[in-house]
Amino acid sequence: MGNRTETGVIVVGTGFSGLGMAVRLRKDGRDDFVVLEKAADVGGTWRDNSYPGCACDIPSHMYSFSFEQNPGWSRTHSPQPEIFRYLREVAGKYDVRRFIRFGQEMTGARWDEEENRWHVSTRGGDEFVAPVLVSALGALHRPMIPELPGIEHFAGSVFHSAEWNHDFDFTGKRVAVVGTGASAIQFVPKIASQVAELTLFQRTPPWVMPKADREMPGWLHRLFRVVPPVQRLYRNFLYWTLEARAFGFNGKPWIMKIGQRIAKRNIDRAVPDPQLRAKLTPDYTMGCKRVLISNDYYPALARENAEVVTDGVAEVREHSVVDAAGVEHEVDAIIYGTGFHVTDAFDELEIVGRDGRNLAKEWASEGMRTHLGITVNGFPNLFLLLGPNTGLAHNSVVFMIEAQISYVAQALRLAGARALEPREDVQERFNADVQRKLANGIWTQGGCKSWYLDAKGVNRTIWPGFTWRYWLDTRTVQREDFELLG
Repeated sequence: MGNRTETGVIVVGTGFSGLGMAVRLRKDGRDDFVVLEKAADVGGTWRDNSYPGCACDIPSHMYSFSFEQNPGWSRTHSPQPEIFRYLREVAGKYDVRRFIRFGQEMTGARWDEEENRWHVSTRGGDEFVAPVLVSALGALHRPMIPELPGIEHFAGSVFHSAEWNHDFDFTGKRVAVVGTGASAIQFVPKIASQVAELTLFQRTPPWVMPKADREMPGWLHRLFRVVPPVQRLYRNFLYWTLEARAFGFNGKPWIMKIGQRIAKRNIDRAVPDPQLRAKLTPDYTMGCKRVLISNDYYPALARENAEVVTDGVAEVREHSVVDAAGVEHEVDAIIYGTGFHVTDAFDELEIVGRDGRNLAKEWASEGMRTHLGITVNGFPNLFLLLGPNTGLAHNSVVFMIEAQISYVAQALRLAGARALEPREDVQERFNADVQRKLANGIWTQGGCKSWYLDAKGVNRTIWPGFTWRYWLDTRTVQREDFELLG
């Protein structure tokens, strides 16, 4: 039998969402909460993804908390170690580490209707009990591992980009990379110059724009420290510049065509071989899949020791990978750049709400449904941060996270000693509106399949519009949208 802990609020995860929620609870004067973290340190995605070249593709002055601006970012798009350090510093400065229970991975949660409390179970056998459960798991924490035929016979090293093997020496090795997502775009250039041979297995090429990354000068660091309002102005400038990109994703195809021309020039400049250029040029509209940014990805693939294979993986043997055309590629290591479980992120969790309703089973059969991506009918006092349809393709998700944290804080005050859940008709109206808007967006009309879509082809990931509209929608909790229980 494990230990039992009773508290007021259970927060799960210590990435941007979990730490932000913990800081808000402290600011609201609460110390009756615990934060469950499966690992030994805070950081979430930015702790786990430590592969070479890992960096943010949103400007760091926007990809950070509004209440804790960092004047010292080394670059406009900061590398992973800096973001990881930033999150650790936030945890220390706001004194939330003492509320974190490290090494506690949530495996399930059950709502007790008599107690009006959540009972959360962990992999180690401990139980945590509280009236409120806040899931800050995020979407990018469960690596997607493809089922390659024969992989169990492979004698070399195999690892996912989110579980990078830092002990592996790439020098002179033959390496296969499976997948061309955001992670592969960043680590492929870093290993290409070290390996003897690089074989990239590409199913669908991404659109890759030039990366406008530069070093932040020392005088600007000093100015931001001495005159903080200047940094806030700079952040506002970044926000509205990024926000303007939403026009292209929401029914303005001519904007995306301009972007495609820039991306094609990016290919042409770096790749002299016309056959390779053809392989790397997408046949779908930009924005349908996640748009990536890089200045060194295409040059890496144009190297003599690199090969792009578009036939797919048919079989893995002891020392090789065989593609669908029957060509055998001898390799010493296989790296997965295949992303994460997103639309099925909750499938492994046993979350049981009112009347025995199982969240994973309901979402598997009916699709992920919430109100504002935060609350779920039938699951009282369950709050999701970065829940369904609150992800972004054009701006910083940290902005969305802060809007949601503020909403949760208001909802807790509204509920008081009672339990709160959204009315079913309110939830259905929200989802119908989101899907109606998404139907006209580039993610649906762009001619591709992506991780934004669930198994039925429905976009359960992206917020279909401007983030300022989401901020307005979540600025005030509407009492009439909810039922209060107990």
